Amino acid sequence: MNQDSINELRSKLDIVEVISSYIPLSKRGRNYFGLCPFHDDHSPSLSVSSEKQIYKCFVCGESGNVFNFVMNYEHLSFPETISLLAKNIGMELDISVKKDNRDNKYDYLYEIMDIANKFYQNNLNSSVGNAAREYLSKRSLSNEIIKEFGIGLSLNSMDTLTNLLVSKGHSLEELNSIDLSNTNHDSYINRIMFPLCDFKGHVIGFSGRIYDNSDMNKYQNSRESVLFKKREVLFNYHRAKDEVRKNKCVIVMEGFMAVIRAYSVGIENCVATMGTALSNEQASLIKKMSSNIILCYDGDNAGKKASLISGEMFLKLGVNPRVITLTDGLDPDDYIIKYGRDSFVNLIDNAISFTDYKIKSLRGNYDLNNVSDKTNYVNNVLLEIKNETDEIKREIMLKNLASETDIWYNTLEKKLFELLNKEKPVVKKEDIIVRKNKKDGYMKSMESLVYYMLNNSRAITLVDNSNVYIPQREIRLIVNEIISYYNRYGEISEADFYSYLEDKQEMFGVLKRILSSDYPSDIDDNLINENLLAIKNYNIALEISRLENLIKNEVNIDEQMKLMDKIRELKMKEG
Repeated sequence: MNQDSINELRSKLDIVEVISSYIPLSKRGRNYFGLCPFHDDHSPSLSVSSEKQIYKCFVCGESGNVFNFVMNYEHLSFPETISLLAKNIGMELDISVKKDNRDNKYDYLYEIMDIANKFYQNNLNSSVGNAAREYLSKRSLSNEIIKEFGIGLSLNSMDTLTNLLVSKGHSLEELNSIDLSNTNHDSYINRIMFPLCDFKGHVIGFSGRIYDNSDMNKYQNSRESVLFKKREVLFNYHRAKDEVRKNKCVIVMEGFMAVIRAYSVGIENCVATMGTALSNEQASLIKKMSSNIILCYDGDNAGKKASLISGEMFLKLGVNPRVITLTDGLDPDDYIIKYGRDSFVNLIDNAISFTDYKIKSLRGNYDLNNVSDKTNYVNNVLLEIKNETDEIKREIMLKNLASETDIWYNTLEKKLFELLNKEKPVVKKEDIIVRKNKKDGYMKSMESLVYYMLNNSRAITLVDNSNVYIPQREIRLIVNEIISYYNRYGEISEADFYSYLEDKQEMFGVLKRILSSDYPSDIDDNLINENLLAIKNYNIALEISRLENLIKNEVNIDEQMKLMDKIRELKMKEG
């Protein structure tokens, strides 16, 4: 991969188009804005410049070009990102994509998991898997779906897998650490095995289900390990992420069987928390996939409660999800089997907002014929309406409440106005901690030069001709790289230079910090020369300070006089 090919690929990609395929963007002035996926963002702080082909978050400081965004969002290496984006636009590049070095630390564990997964799959396809295959067939899981999700079978044996893995050179300690073995025997015995994967599709754990009416627990999931961290894993994430982008929507379910069933009927933008309560980490990951979130939990009381809890978590993240309510207490798996795909798609299309769902849930807790209950119900609903940001929807909700409770609209409107304008607590000045990134004048001058050089070729010429010494090592290296890049390619831009420094992490981090700050848009010779002069004066001040220290330690008067002459000469050079 050479820089020319990388620049050519980047020039063919529109950063606004690429980023908007991941997160919604809206135009504001010259730039586009959206919720930053790299921190807990509640109001759009990610700015995307179509003109410069870069993005920048004004809160967390994350910045870069189209490659950096996809790398960080998809958790890909630079070559993997180049390969993906080139493939997406049909551009052929000669790229050899190596394994991500970040995974190398646990390669041996991934290898063990892969062997175990293939072992389980082979069992299911052999004669010992007849009963398990019959069970899966009764559950209406086709061979194609079984193969797609890598479903397998653990044997009714105490140590078959353990012995196999040990024979391949893996220690019992390794097997125990990832819960494939328990001391010296297999952890999973006579269960249908569902592999659990990380965001790249690596198998990191398993969920085993009984199928022969035994009195063991229905499901047995992998214990936490260096590979498997339950709070950070979403079932089917690696398959669903592209479909989520296409559909601009993610459907969240409780169990993996619900996801598999939806996938089997062509609804592929679903993920699951594997029957556990939604964690903050999972909620953030889901929000990162799409801000258009639909909760589709089981239709029983536990599922309804989970919908309320999860909905509140997403509200705290600045997202008002929609909710599907399944009838007859069914889960999505059973619902699709009973009523079919079209009926389920209709539920998706008519999912209600979480605010409406919560109000609907509140209604069942109160007797509107009781004055006290009715008052509490109205006050609680008004609190929900207060949180609605869409004024039109807020008015519709208020009218519905007036009709439902037979209370004058004006009365409710007045009460809502009071809630919206309720006096906020006074925050004392001394309680406010203002954190500013204070830089000395010379540091500001050095960092400004980097920005000017990347946005005005005249600055490159002036800096190169000035022979000014940049005392800050990382910035000095960046300045030298900019001059070298410009001399080689005849032009430069922030977007291309991000790619150029990708493998030079020491400079890359400094570059991101510099370009996340604000600088004057009008760059002229006077501005550039002012910064060069500030750096020159700083170098002189450093040298004067050094000479003054030498004078203090010098006992020879003649040598002291020579040093003082040098100081006078330096002071005369100050601008």
